[in-house]
Amino acid sequence: MHDLRFDKLAKLLVEYSTRLKRNETVLIEAFDVPDEMPIALIQAIRKVGAIPFVQIHRARVSRALTLGASDRQLKLMASHELARMKKMDAYIAVRGSDNITELSDVPVKQMQLMAKKMRPVQDQRVKKTKWVVLRWPTPSMAQLAGMSTEAFEDFYFEVCTLDYRKLRPAMKALKALMERTDRVEIKGAGTDVRFSIKGIPAVICGGDRNIPDGEVFSCPVKNSVQGCVAFNAPSIYQSTGFDGIRLEFRDGKIVDATSNQTEKLNKILDSDAGARYLGEFSLGFNPHVLQPMRDILFDEKIAGSFHLTPGQAYEEADNGNRSQVHWDMVSIQRSDYGGGEIYFDGKLIRRDGEFLPTQLRSLNRSHFVKRGRRS
Repeated sequence: MHDLRFDKLAKLLVEYSTRLKRNETVLIEAFDVPDEMPIALIQAIRKVGAIPFVQIHRARVSRALTLGASDRQLKLMASHELARMKKMDAYIAVRGSDNITELSDVPVKQMQLMAKKMRPVQDQRVKKTKWVVLRWPTPSMAQLAGMSTEAFEDFYFEVCTLDYRKLRPAMKALKALMERTDRVEIKGAGTDVRFSIKGIPAVICGGDRNIPDGEVFSCPVKNSVQGCVAFNAPSIYQSTGFDGIRLEFRDGKIVDATSNQTEKLNKILDSDAGARYLGEFSLGFNPHVLQPMRDILFDEKIAGSFHLTPGQAYEEADNGNRSQVHWDMVSIQRSDYGGGEIYFDGKLIRRDGEFLPTQLRSLNRSHFVKRGRRS
């Protein structure tokens, strides 16, 4: 039976997220998703007169390829994929996963080699195309979220088809406030960190880059970060689960890092010189995303959360940091997760995950609950 929710999501991705126009080329990359979704995207793309291309990926095949990939093979792969990406106006990735730890036994060095060789392809995609990336609901994701498969699918489609236009005015106000701010201070359980975001742009994420969405991000001045942060959302990076990550900063650099996988955490942070400096600071506020599920596209948008990101800075909010690592680490500050405060230039902006300034309150989950929307 055809699921009309696929068509609704495809329409959002084509007409809102990438705003495809007649004769524009678009690459669909589908990772372990049912064929019906790429087909729905093809139909939506053709409806606006654009031209679809499709690449199908399977995680177990990718693992086998990555395990034994040589330097020469990866160079050839990268040059082939870069040539294709240069011919694309847009990029849509739908990423499912039957087993989110499928690559966990691929050696870190091999993952680093793959990331390094494929970097030009990613740079071309991020900088030169209109792109959007989303997860796909799977039984393994439902399991991580502690939900039945059917309930998780219902949650997923509600989250992913949120009307982001209604968040725009408050997101614009938050962007303007962040761009006027010099000093940021974050306090909470195990967290007391300070840094500057002076002179660095803030960027609105309202459904045009990631689905689900709902964040505004900036970036700390590279050497300004001082103090310590404890992240209470579990994380998956390079197919490995990390819990209880704690970072200590001195003059911008991570000088101490611990977790349940301290050795592997430090190996990743030693990937290159930039991996021990931050490349992003963001506030998340999607009203439907409340609990971590070890999926960063969802977890970084959790209502009442912030995240800090060791590694590569985005060019549109740039502190000059360069790295093959970009690892969003999330901390939730709602009262049910221990609370916390965020100050901009000494003024309390958010307490226990709720924005206090009037112009930002429509980003609060309580605003959606009061309006009778389903949470």
